[in-house]
Parts: sequence; C-alpha cells; structure tokens
Amino acid sequence: MFETFCKNLHNDQPFITVEVNPPHGASLDPIIQMIKSSNLASKVSGFSCTDNPLAKLKMSGVLSAIRLQQTFGKPVIATMSMRDKNKLSLQSEVLGANDFDVRCILALTGDPAKYSDQPEVKGVLERDSTLLLSIIYHLNRGVDYSNKPLNPAPKPIYPFAVSNAYAKDMKKLQKRIVKKLDYGARAIITQPVYDLENAKELLELFEEAKALSIRDTAKEAQLILGQFPLVAAKTANFINDKVPGIHVPKEIIDEMNLASMDGAEKEKEVGFTLSKRIFDEMMKLHGKVHLMTHNRFDLCSELIG
Repeated sequence: MFETFCKNLHNDQPFITVEVNPPHGASLDPIIQMIKSSNLASKVSGFSCTDNPLAKLKMSGVLSAIRLQQTFGKPVIATMSMRDKNKLSLQSEVLGANDFDVRCILALTGDPAKYSDQPEVKGVLERDSTLLLSIIYHLNRGVDYSNKPLNPAPKPIYPFAVSNAYAKDMKKLQKRIVKKLDYGARAIITQPVYDLENAKELLELFEEAKALSIRDTAKEAQLILGQFPLVAAKTANFINDKVPGIHVPKEIIDEMNLASMDGAEKEKEVGFTLSKRIFDEMMKLHGKVHLMTHNRFDLCSELIG
C-alpha cells in the first residue's frame, strides 16, 4: 500500500491527499461517517492526520491515523509535532506506528505551546522538525538515534516535511527546503498556494533545492502544493494578513469582498468557483495537491469532482 502511494507521489500520476483534524473528544466515528458520506476515499491517494494544531487538545494524531488507515484502506500521513515530545517519545511512537503499518510521518516543529487551550502547557521542543527527520533517517538504517541496532528493524518509513508557500526573500525559503531535504525528507508539503505564478516559482526553487542537497533521496523528492479553499471573504483576508508564509492575490481578496456584499450564498458560490479554478490549475501544472479544509470533506469531494 505505501509503496504504491509513494510510487504515485514520485511519478506522473495524480496525487491528492486530504487533511483530517482529529476531534476534541474520544471518538473518530463522526469524522469517519462524514468521509464515507462524501465518497471522498475513492477520489484521493490518501489522508493526513494533524497533531494538536495551534496546541489545542485533540485526539492523538498517530492513533487517529491508524484508525483511518484501517477503515479506508488508504495510506495516512501521521503528523508528529516536536512541541510535545522528546527524542525518546518520538522514537517510541514512530516504531509503534510502524507495527500498524503507518509509515508516512510528517515532521513538524509545531505551533508554540502559548497558544494552547490547556492551562500552563509547556513545550518540550528539544529541536526543530529536523530532529524527527534525523531520527527517521537512523530508523531506516535499522538503528535507533544512539546507533543501537533495532530488533526487528522497522519497515521503511517515508518522512514528509512542510514549507511556507511565500516569502519576501524566496531564496531564504529555498535554503530551509534544502536543509529538510538534507535531513532526508522525501516530500515537502507547502502552505496553501493561491497564485499560479507562485506555484511555478516554488516548483522551480524546489528543483534547484534538490540539486543543492547532499542527500541521494533528494533526487526523487517531490513538492506537494497545499490548498485551503476559500469560501468566505473573512477567511481570505485573515489568511493574507495574519498567517505567515501565505500570499493571497489582491484580485482574489477583492472578488471575495465584493461577493460578501451580496450575501453568504453569493460569497460561497464565488469562493468555490475561485477555489475550483485554483485546484484545477494546480493539478494541471503539477498534479500533486494537499487539501486542507477543517474537515469539510464534502467540499473536498466537490472540488475534486
């Protein structure tokens, strides 16, 4: 299953993944039912599970990934945040997930603990996401982080990483991509992209980054373009003004603002049309897209068509 998943990632086949946010509760059943109702599983290459985004309490991302994978028979990328785990816990969790055949791991530094909805939470943060990439590099060689042999050795693990989609100095963004490729990342998922020229620039920078990397695995590494569909003017303005690493073109913001003046239905209609156009352009340009919709699986299914 994972071999086919990664083969499709690295060749010319269409590759679409959808982000799943585990619940603030003790059952994944409602989310599973929403995915089934949307008929989404038949349209995507796989899913990803978040790990307490914005430091807000959610069900375990790794355990949710196991449940989703067993339910739908589709590979799930399990996100692991450096904020909440030291290198001992990280290794234990990756090894445990491996036994359940969850073998795609998205390494994140994680949002600061100060954003948490839990009292007096303290981040662990021994290092940024490159520590987890380094751990996976060791595990794939059959040893732990202290170079002690593992018995049995884990099945191959596929490390993913993330990148901003936009920066005033794109060469600095490229340097961060090179660093993650050097630590063994096999794929980089970007923040949402809303402009075709931005996407083209990212793809060009990524190809250059692969050539600059010291790691052999970088040669076949792949960039996955993120997309967060816009169905509200408020969201478009917030993302552009408040979320680092994302640029929403002024034309899109203006169009969404104008649509909002004619009511929620018009706003939603215009937003979906814009998002569908962007999704289709990204798929035509590159064919590798990661959808983030805050569990709006019906919207994902409609976008894919």
